[in-house]
Amino acid sequence: MDEEFKGVWLGGLRGPMRNAMIGFCGATVLLALWLIFGRLFLGTEIGMSEVLRPSGYPMVKLLLFCLLGSLLTGSMYLSDTIGAIESKPSGFFDTLSLVCSRLAMIGIVFVVLVMFYEVVSRYGFNKPTLWANELSLWIAAFVFLLAGQYAMQQRSHIRIYIIYDMMPRWAQKACDCFSVFLIWVFTFCLIWGGYNEAKAKILRMETFGTAWDPPIPGTIKPAILFIICLVTLQSLSNLIADWNKMPEHHSPADEIDETEIENIRRTLGDIDDV
Repeated sequence: MDEEFKGVWLGGLRGPMRNAMIGFCGATVLLALWLIFGRLFLGTEIGMSEVLRPSGYPMVKLLLFCLLGSLLTGSMYLSDTIGAIESKPSGFFDTLSLVCSRLAMIGIVFVVLVMFYEVVSRYGFNKPTLWANELSLWIAAFVFLLAGQYAMQQRSHIRIYIIYDMMPRWAQKACDCFSVFLIWVFTFCLIWGGYNEAKAKILRMETFGTAWDPPIPGTIKPAILFIICLVTLQSLSNLIADWNKMPEHHSPADEIDETEIENIRRTLGDIDDV
């Protein structure tokens, strides 16, 4: 069934990408379980501190490589399918934003798993961790940034249409150009003011200054500048893609998602049957 489904953009690569995702995910899980088993029963010293600083630990390096492969192949494979309320990508930057959105979705799953582990460890075994809160904060920061890029691609950011809908099409295009211009000005000012600081932080890989001491400042600050550039390019891509579209008129009824309502009704019906 999966081979017959052509997907959104992978085409014939969908099957190999799926196999690569399964392979990387399987290897990641097996390596993680082996390291956990070794720490619990074999007395090895590999923990989250060593995962954060893998120098001298080839098994940890292999685990991180497989984890990176799982994230990349998983986000690419999942981006080849879009939901009923998602708009289909129409260019390279749309596809890139869709891949990043799947990476953010995977990040949310990781945050939930990390916090679940912390709750069980703290209240079930009275052994709270030093790293769970900081790791969830670290992941959530990237989720927040990537979500902004996805919102721009889906045109789901806040827009006020009261005056816009009354304008002729040429005036709407002028407003769209002005909006994109302001986004580019903001991005230029942000990079102008933050580039040197971001460069310094990533070169010295500035850490958080805690017991686990992850390099949150050294990664988040450069990521802010990089992802805001992607958001800006996505805004220009949206402008080009929407340039020759017919004018749209908006009403409060547009906020009603019939597909979501139907899914809720189906869910409630399944509950009643039980």
